[in-house]
Amino acid sequence: MIELLGNLSYHLGLPSLGSSHGLEMDYMQGWVHWLMLILFIGWGTFFIFTVIKFRSNANNSADYEGVKSNFSKYAEIAVIAFEAFLLVGFAYPIWSMAKTDVPNVDNDTIEVRVIAQQYAWNIHYPGVDGKFGITKPELVDEETNPVGIDRNSPTGADDIVTINQLHLPVDKLAMIYLSSKDVIHSFFLPEMRVKQDAIPGMSVPVFFTPTKTTETFLNEIKGTARDGKGYEIACAQLCGNSHYRMRGFLTIDSEEDFNKFLIEEAEYLEEESDDDDDW
Repeated sequence: MIELLGNLSYHLGLPSLGSSHGLEMDYMQGWVHWLMLILFIGWGTFFIFTVIKFRSNANNSADYEGVKSNFSKYAEIAVIAFEAFLLVGFAYPIWSMAKTDVPNVDNDTIEVRVIAQQYAWNIHYPGVDGKFGITKPELVDEETNPVGIDRNSPTGADDIVTINQLHLPVDKLAMIYLSSKDVIHSFFLPEMRVKQDAIPGMSVPVFFTPTKTTETFLNEIKGTARDGKGYEIACAQLCGNSHYRMRGFLTIDSEEDFNKFLIEEAEYLEEESDDDDDW
């Protein structure tokens, strides 16, 4: 029954589903819209009935006794029960699953820092050693070191930083530590059913498991209005006068392609280091 009624979400124009936890959210959307449909039909019918019954040319006299039926009371109780069911049966468990039940990090977990700023997404990977280097505000340079990594720290020399380009492997838990350099932003991945505010001074864990590579997604949307456009990172919080252009790109790779990406970025980092030494 939950799946049957939840399938209404497939007809609501939602983005393609690309994460393991998103199905429950889509089912929740379907059930909520069933409730809205019932209320719309019920109140609409009552409104039309009232307009016809009490139209100006109708020969109706005032009823001083009022309605004696308990139908309205039972209808209200039914609506409250339905809403309570949605809260307790869907909303609370989904919120707990997606927000508060933070999973343990192990060797198969991909850890990434995402630092928002006006108007870009800074992506920080830990490098070969699997540990993030120390970051310091005084080392921030918008061109060469946007997140302020201390390259002289024991774990900072191999860290990788990209701008507006987030790569993750498919079918692996991604643990993203979300923060902001300036104002409140909102990290939004529509296909992953992920949305979380990035708040200055806080590191907020965001976790999900991608289930569909970018290549698969692009094949799926061929012939649609989004043909050729892959996963995107949107800012869902008005963050300034250039909020409209705060756009990033998410690439879900096979594990092999993801490892190639890390190797290429590490080689690029070594080349930059060699150039600095030569200079």
